Amino acid sequence: MSAFDFLSRRGLLLGLGAGGAALGTGRQALADPVFAEYPFQLGIAAGDPAPDGFVIWTRLAPRPLEIGHGMPSAPVPVRWEIATDRGFSNVARRGEAIARPEMGHAVHVEVEGLEPGRDYFYRFTAGTERTATGRAKTAPAAGLAVARARFGVLGCQAYEQGFYTAHRKAAAEDLDFVYCYGDYIYEGRGSRTYTGSGGTMENPRQHLGGETYSLDDYRRRYAQYKMDVDLQASHAATAWFVTWDDHEVANNWVGAFDDGVPPEVFLLRRQAAAQAFYEHMPLRRSAFPRGAEMQLYRQSSWGDLLDLNFLDTRSHRSDQPCGDAWATTCAGVSARDAHVLGEAQEVWLYRNLDQSRAHWKVLAQQIMMMDLERKEGPEPGYNLDTWAGYAIPRQRLLDRLRERRIGNTIILTGDEHQNYAGELYRDSRNPEGAPIASEFVATSISSSGDGQDQRADGRRYLADNPFLKFNNAQRGYVVCDVTAERWQTEFKVLDKVSEKGGTLTTRATFAVASGDARVVPA
Repeated sequence: MSAFDFLSRRGLLLGLGAGGAALGTGRQALADPVFAEYPFQLGIAAGDPAPDGFVIWTRLAPRPLEIGHGMPSAPVPVRWEIATDRGFSNVARRGEAIARPEMGHAVHVEVEGLEPGRDYFYRFTAGTERTATGRAKTAPAAGLAVARARFGVLGCQAYEQGFYTAHRKAAAEDLDFVYCYGDYIYEGRGSRTYTGSGGTMENPRQHLGGETYSLDDYRRRYAQYKMDVDLQASHAATAWFVTWDDHEVANNWVGAFDDGVPPEVFLLRRQAAAQAFYEHMPLRRSAFPRGAEMQLYRQSSWGDLLDLNFLDTRSHRSDQPCGDAWATTCAGVSARDAHVLGEAQEVWLYRNLDQSRAHWKVLAQQIMMMDLERKEGPEPGYNLDTWAGYAIPRQRLLDRLRERRIGNTIILTGDEHQNYAGELYRDSRNPEGAPIASEFVATSISSSGDGQDQRADGRRYLADNPFLKFNNAQRGYVVCDVTAERWQTEFKVLDKVSEKGGTLTTRATFAVASGDARVVPA
């Protein structure tokens, strides 16, 4: 018996399924399918909450790790429901979407017509099979006075290097939303060990297959990650805003550049990666890939409290200077034609900042903006895959914030596999006046393994960089608790991810007062 049986080919094209939607002029609704195995093994998700709705996502995959994922090369109807209660006694919206083979039988529904600032519950049905129930909260009405927002920041979840206990804990936080800064998957081949700053360790889990290059490779990798029940719980608990970093494509890629690969060949890989990312994320149609390109930078608001600018610091960036070496510098760091955001995204961001009337202006992005001195000894050295490797674009942004007096700016970052809190100056070696903005860097969910409270390089960073106020090298996530008067960031850490059942604690809490960019213990 195949994983998926239709009544007949004619029934597939002409059958009138209950509640079916027309496919187009002259083509009627599809027949309900019968599955030999549960088709929703990759879970559900919601994303990009707005005052009137959000995106809901699922993907049909009865055999997720096989080529073809256990589905036929045919479109399939999927029904969806939105309710005001978990028991679905009061259904607010319902409809039918088509899971298409061209998109790996993924479904993205942009739900509209909901009330602002309230919880909703959603689920999908295909044939006689139904998903678990997910929760998502609509954003408050635009400009509405909002007393408080509480949301999570997380990412960097290398499947091989640890279990997703942090996702299970985050699911219990009752968050308004989650910002996932990227590195949702890692592209590398399966490996039994991981070598990092703590030496060589045995991986508790292992990637299936080799490094990802083709669309089938990426689909299989996403499937392996999304079958994790803790990650599914995290998605089902609240809506996510998602962006990507490097490992959704290839390590440290930027723009058209991947070391040692001809640009035209690398674009083929980027195209496969972009399609797979869209297929597996709760993104709006505005992010639909066009070849290798995706429109991932976007803005959202949370009433009058937050303006959230979600940036893409990979797709439009010029190549890293100095050969992307570690803890060094060279003339290329000060290249006047270098860019991190690209011209269009930079103009878009500046316009948003100029026009914002929210209490807090948030730059939710991927790479550290603090220009940490990373090299031991008197000679300067930076991580050149951060804003510190792009001195002119960094100075341009901070000058804009200072000259236009755009206060209460918070930078939210990932990528580092460590927690950091600190203050931003135009030139941190020669700080002048008050800090311009504040930055909080969230550690990884699992990448780099168990970690430790503080590494030797972290202690050195604190000693060499007075603007840096906190460093920690354990796994976990960040919770931001925000009012008009104060921004508070809680660093949640686990004692271990090499085994299931790690213990979660709040390692530190830091705050920023409205009108004062200094980062202080709370």
